[in-house]
Amino acid sequence: MKRRELLKAAFALLLFAPLRALAAWNREAFESAQVEGVLQGLGIQSEQDSAEIEIIAPQFAENGAVIQVEITSRIPNTESIILIAEKNPTPLIADFQFTPEAEPFVITRIKMAETADFKVLVKAEGRYFSATRHIEVAIGGCG
Repeated sequence: MKRRELLKAAFALLLFAPLRALAAWNREAFESAQVEGVLQGLGIQSEQDSAEIEIIAPQFAENGAVIQVEITSRIPNTESIILIAEKNPTPLIADFQFTPEAEPFVITRIKMAETADFKVLVKAEGRYFSATRHIEVAIGGCG
């Protein structure tokens, strides 16, 4: 009887171990209160401005709690798209990872605490590219 229970436990562990690995996240980057800490946590030492990153976002947001943004990367071999709101209590909003077959496009809603720059970083072939859009916020959405 104990052998059967041991096999069940081992099977359950093997089944759920990959899920735990997928749920891993970069605590240092996501909990940093400064953009510099985010970049350090993600291992980003330099970035290059790029016109190949398209940001569609409002110039003025009445409510910072719900701001729709749309990001498209036209940079070949895009591996990830990273969203940063510079004056948020924790600036790193998201880090979207892409497989080579996926179209590097994101549409989501974000929160912004106050008027600030909204920065997008794109990782492609081990290099980082950036684009920024200034968004004015009437009522802050983080608190």
